[in-house]
Amino acid sequence: MSTDLTNAFYAQSGGVTSVINASACGVIETARKHPGRIGKLYAGRNGIIGALTEELIDTGGESAEAIAALRGTPSGAFGSCRYKLKSLEKNRREYERLIEVFKAHGIGYFFYNGGGDSADTCFKVSQLSQSMGYALQAIHVPKTIDNDLPLTDCCPGFGSVAKYVAVSTIEASFDVRSMAATSTKVFVLEVMGRHAGWIAAAGGLAADQGIPVVVLFPEIEFDKARFIARVDALVKQHGYCSVVVSEGCHHPDGTFLAEQGTRDAFGHAQLGGAAPVVAQMIKDALGHKFHWAVADYLQRAARHIASATDVKQAYELGQRAVELALEGRNAVMPTIERTSDVPYAYRIGSAPLESVANVEKPMPRDSFRTTATASPRSAGATCCR
Repeated sequence: MSTDLTNAFYAQSGGVTSVINASACGVIETARKHPGRIGKLYAGRNGIIGALTEELIDTGGESAEAIAALRGTPSGAFGSCRYKLKSLEKNRREYERLIEVFKAHGIGYFFYNGGGDSADTCFKVSQLSQSMGYALQAIHVPKTIDNDLPLTDCCPGFGSVAKYVAVSTIEASFDVRSMAATSTKVFVLEVMGRHAGWIAAAGGLAADQGIPVVVLFPEIEFDKARFIARVDALVKQHGYCSVVVSEGCHHPDGTFLAEQGTRDAFGHAQLGGAAPVVAQMIKDALGHKFHWAVADYLQRAARHIASATDVKQAYELGQRAVELALEGRNAVMPTIERTSDVPYAYRIGSAPLESVANVEKPMPRDSFRTTATASPRSAGATCCR
């Protein structure tokens, strides 16, 4: 068992994005710049599971060219997982197992790259290590296409998904418009977003191109009568319309339009299928021919259309995570602080994990008008370029 705690551990968690590897690149390249302070940097194979099973990848065996290539590589290079550690009270042994593995490999730095659940895990590991008298610095590297982490202007992964959804909505809408006189009059696109409508709002940017679009947010209860009336009005006025529906759109009683009655590994309702439900409502009420699509993995895997700003921020947050650790910080997350809207500008800050873990950031109420909004206030417009 090593007593030298200069080694580091990095893991990817949850649904991967088109830019999460840019954060990995930022972590690894920055760590390599401090050979006297950071020794080996291990990556967990398949996320945090790699630590529990002691399957560690020594990134020192990879060339500088291979690590640099991560910046332009989609998906998760080291493997990710949907695995949520339970509370310390319910499963202390699992957390202690992490510390055991960290001790065995001389790991004093823990970089966990993920969303809200990962922030919670990172915070708990930090708490436990302190209670055990183990000198571990736990830094959360933010990542989530949902853009729902608090205390940061936006989250790596979101800008690229916003760009994909905005462009896809515009292009598909132009297709429908060209055929609406004799064929399809309504196009429905389902996007990710369980509780926060940032991604759906990006589809609303199609309105900037003159496209009649209805956006259904998870923050606003679904009103079927109002929705049908809005679609009817837009089709009568323009001859067609598009609908962007968040997977988290729900009825007044709280049930999701897309709920399947199953749960994922984190205990969340398994969603998928809001688009056909909404499309059929329109068909039944108005008789319009429709087409629907579910962006699903395409929206978060689309590296070919990734936002340059998103890639840059993902790298910088990985870089800053290492710098925070070297500054002696613990249980923190590097953040993006917006300093200007036009032109878009930001700086890198930080936030305590106790204020981040298990906190979701919904879209501000003034960011949309109604469930049938045609123009969310440029949500996602600046960071998806």
